Amino acid sequence: MLTKRIIACLDVAAGRVVKGIEFLRLRDAGDPAELARAHAQAGADEIVLLDITATQESRGTLLDVVRRTAQQLFIPFTVGGGIRNLDEARAIFDSGADKVSINSAAVANPQLITEIANRFGSQAVVVAIDASFTSGPQSSISRPVIGSRTEQVSGDAHPDHAQVMVSGGRIPAGRSVLAWARESEARGAGEILLTSMRRDGTRSGFDCPLTRAVAESVQIPVIASGGAGNAQHFVEVFREGRADAALAASIFHFGIHDVGELKQQLISQNIPVRWPC
Repeated sequence: MLTKRIIACLDVAAGRVVKGIEFLRLRDAGDPAELARAHAQAGADEIVLLDITATQESRGTLLDVVRRTAQQLFIPFTVGGGIRNLDEARAIFDSGADKVSINSAAVANPQLITEIANRFGSQAVVVAIDASFTSGPQSSISRPVIGSRTEQVSGDAHPDHAQVMVSGGRIPAGRSVLAWARESEARGAGEILLTSMRRDGTRSGFDCPLTRAVAESVQIPVIASGGAGNAQHFVEVFREGRADAALAASIFHFGIHDVGELKQQLISQNIPVRWPC
């Protein structure tokens, strides 16, 4: 069985790591390079750095922050935010990143996925999808999970109604999350980074039905994001959500959980993770 990855995320604004709730109410969490080093030493399998205001401010990613952070790492390093063309992707790789994450620019120009994949390889292209929901039927829908268990999903939160958001989650793209995930794979993406906006920063658990729906729609790895609060949430998203990796931010930044401690708890529940840290 393939091991599951634990990824620490650094949301960066104005050169500092920040964290909010549902993409709002941001608070400072520290220096990107220092936090990246600490999370890597604690056992994180990968680091993701997202310049969350680059697209909104119509600028490229802060390359000096990327360079400083990359110098601290010996594990895979993904960078996203403000990557609008092949040249900007190249600059990110030249600054030390192993992968790039593209979101709004990929929706506006899906050919960008193919261009980066053709130049640097599909394994280096992560398509980030920020997911929100439109209104739908009011009845509850049961989705099978493990064994005889089912999870009740309200109609307006059913995965079929999940919509892609762009520009830092501010603007609806008018695209279905499931359809866009499939198209991203077809165009050359190597991974999907799926963020449930309604769960972001809430520590209420990952959106397992949505994660599972995306995972079952594509053949490439799916990284679950949004809602991590404790070890059981990771167990659920790996088992029920069928995620290949799970990403968290605030629970690591603010000392609620240590990555090594989390991995020990996952191993105790027979979730395969890389060990020793």
